[in-house]
Amino acid sequence: MKRAAVTTNRVPASARAPLASMTGFARVAGSHGPWRFGWEVRSVNGKGLDLRLRLPPGFEVLEADVRTRTGQVLTRGSVSATLAATREGETSTVRVNQGALEALYRTVSESARRLGAPEPTLDALVAVKGMVEIAEADEGEEERRALMSAMLSAFDRALGELGAMRAREGEALNAILSERLDAIAALLVRAERLPERGVEAIKARIAEQVRVLMEAATLDPDRLHQEAVLAVTKADVREELDRLSAHIAAARDLLHTGGPAGRRLDFLAQEFNREANTLCSKSNSVALTQIGLDLKLLVDQFREQIQNLE
Repeated sequence: MKRAAVTTNRVPASARAPLASMTGFARVAGSHGPWRFGWEVRSVNGKGLDLRLRLPPGFEVLEADVRTRTGQVLTRGSVSATLAATREGETSTVRVNQGALEALYRTVSESARRLGAPEPTLDALVAVKGMVEIAEADEGEEERRALMSAMLSAFDRALGELGAMRAREGEALNAILSERLDAIAALLVRAERLPERGVEAIKARIAEQVRVLMEAATLDPDRLHQEAVLAVTKADVREELDRLSAHIAAARDLLHTGGPAGRRLDFLAQEFNREANTLCSKSNSVALTQIGLDLKLLVDQFREQIQNLE
């Protein structure tokens, strides 16, 4: 059964996006008021988009926005994002209940004089529950929203730097994959030019085999003719070479178009491998078998690099 070649449609230059790797790293620092914070974002290969997020206590409200923004920029990869935040200066205030402290002092002093006991000390009085209150510095709601906004802006910058690094690595992968496709195309040219795969060469070889069989035993000529036709048909690798050429064109188109093409290129790599296996199984010469084996090696290298693409 014939397998349809994979094709893609070219897009205008204005719509093209660079290929991107799934590996990258970015670190961005920021500040707002007394707060100092920093984002660290890294990504590695993944089947889909998986975000692992670490936020300090009190900043969990950022999670929904961070996940949404990540999904708007990245499509694949195992991503981890960590936020570190510290507050500089005073983070708490001390309030003394002055009226209660003075009243307690007078009461205890009078009791001490009557009993002939020592005068009360200040440290003993402030240790009484309710005399001193320690309160965390209070941030207004508007100031809190401004801090969250600053942190999200810093995260956007980190995502931008991560995307730029992934794009640079994607450009390098594009060059490597293009080289592999050129090498595959060169093997197809060699296969096309093999004299052994010509119809006349195949017929001559089969005719020789038939002659040997005829000399060894009495066989039905019609049956031999049918077997010879079937052998010629099986030995013809025209379909495989045509499909491989079509797959090369489709892969080059995907590399040219760019964007998140990793899954489609991986599918093409599977098709390359299938055709290479068929080429080897139908080979009628040592030279064609060697080309098929070299092709399988290149396809494996091609697919290995594709695993890094978004």
